[in-house]
Amino acid sequence: MWPVALYGENILLRPARFRDKSKWDAVRAENKEWLTPWEATLPRVPEETPESEFISKRPSFYSMVSAINREARAGRSYSFMMWKDANLVGQITMGGVIFGALRGAHIGYWIDRNYANQGLTTDAVNTLTRFGFESLGLHRIEINVRPENAASCQVALKAGYHFEGDRPSFLHIAGAWRDHKCFVKVNDLVE
Repeated sequence: MWPVALYGENILLRPARFRDKSKWDAVRAENKEWLTPWEATLPRVPEETPESEFISKRPSFYSMVSAINREARAGRSYSFMMWKDANLVGQITMGGVIFGALRGAHIGYWIDRNYANQGLTTDAVNTLTRFGFESLGLHRIEINVRPENAASCQVALKAGYHFEGDRPSFLHIAGAWRDHKCFVKVNDLVE
């Protein structure tokens, strides 16, 4: 099943490749200020915990691509670069994939500020949701968004997700535990 390319109405989702590094570096550098307030960060944990062994900095591009492929082959997470024609415009991930009695996952994404407000992120969410429901047979997918990120809240609503509730101190973002709004979509075909 991996690698797989997914086609939306105006967007292509495909796994990152090593040869995408220069485009990735350019888009991330140009959008650093735009993305920093929304970026996940690693909390500090006491030294005696097993998590303290993890590196506290972002992985290299090559390590990221290797991890994306490993996680997708294991069926735990599916991460795609978002392409509009020949332009890398963002990234979207369906992570935390759990089967069994839950059959759920969550979606996270970012977009290049030059392509924001054009419906591309909503297209990507719709495309990845369809993959989760039709190809993986998931029952429930969540999108968790910081309350002050009105544009991302609109993406979730436009993609047919409904507001389920608030999640206080849900994720470590930009150096602190941040509250999030939880949006959910359920696949009624899974009984």
